[in-house]
Amino acid sequence: MSTDKLWTPANVVTLVRICLVPVFVVALLSPWPQWLGLPQVADDAKSLIAAGIFILISCTDWLDGYLARSRGEVTDFGKFMDPLADKILVCAALLALIELGALPSWVVLVILAREFIVSGVRMVAATEGVVIAASWYGKFKTVFQMVAIVLFCVKESYMVGSLNAAFSDGLWLLSWGVMLVALVLTVVSMLDYIAKARHLIGFGPKGRRSRAADGDDDSSAREITAEEIAAIEPAALGTLAGEVLDAARRAGAAVGTAESLTGGLIAAALTAVPGSSDAVRGGVVSYVDDVKREVLGVPRETLDRHGAVSAETARAMAEGARRDLGVDVAVSVTGIAGPGGAEPGKPVGTVWIGLASEGFADARLHEFPGDRTQVRLQTVRAALGRLKEALEDVEA
Repeated sequence: MSTDKLWTPANVVTLVRICLVPVFVVALLSPWPQWLGLPQVADDAKSLIAAGIFILISCTDWLDGYLARSRGEVTDFGKFMDPLADKILVCAALLALIELGALPSWVVLVILAREFIVSGVRMVAATEGVVIAASWYGKFKTVFQMVAIVLFCVKESYMVGSLNAAFSDGLWLLSWGVMLVALVLTVVSMLDYIAKARHLIGFGPKGRRSRAADGDDDSSAREITAEEIAAIEPAALGTLAGEVLDAARRAGAAVGTAESLTGGLIAAALTAVPGSSDAVRGGVVSYVDDVKREVLGVPRETLDRHGAVSAETARAMAEGARRDLGVDVAVSVTGIAGPGGAEPGKPVGTVWIGLASEGFADARLHEFPGDRTQVRLQTVRAALGRLKEALEDVEA
């Protein structure tokens, strides 16, 4: 959920994080013990204090994310400032380590070049209405960068003149080992972004959305027909929902739903029919990934690897709904209703409909035309049809 409120606790924490960056730099680089008349504070102690400040600032990244999600106060300002705050912190720390002579400049150049390239790719994708999902490479890259910076701050590692001197220093080895892993993940995550956007930047064939503009048939780009509009009128959906409930009663089966893009419309269509409580146990609206994981039990690995709009996620959602609601048959839907949110290979109108029954789970891909409302209603109709088909199979 997005909110227009600006001064949320999460946003305040983000701004505090940015304001603490100069404090960290001053603590690491300046002769502040002399300024404060504390000559007993040695350089080693000063480095530990700076490392502690860096860890504190890094922890606020988790805190503002937790506050935004738990309070339902995810804002556009927060989406913009949170990753920017992380980049400011990392860049400031790396430049400070160069100033200390702890890092060679080429390390920082690799990391900063990656950020510029990825930002450029995202800008190109945004102009095409495409959102490129972050992968686990990028998340692990950030973790390893943070850990490496802390180690270098503690050590104030140095540019040793011989291999013997280097390999005799355990903390020096650990610091560089973690930093090298971070550099590898930095490059790999950059290549992952480029691979996902290759059709946008000229390294691959155009996606389905672009082909449709050239005249190819694509359901997400074509106009919705009069017959398709008639099929999603309230009366038509109500009739189909009644047929689903009749099939459930004949099969003696209970049904449930797990919905993302439809936001509860499937359950609403079923429960609008009088007497539906003898067949419908309930539904889960899993509009965000956190709910998919925490309520429906969709594995984090599935969402990271395949994305929320995928066959794997749709199946896991249906299986989770069947298990948690205690029903015989559960249907799930996840997709892109628009007007934004399209991804490479997943234009607006892409919808996966999952179904789970005893010993069976699958997902089917649909590409619906029309505007946001029409995509959502066509998803409701297709999900009801899938439920009816499955219940008739149970009855048979």
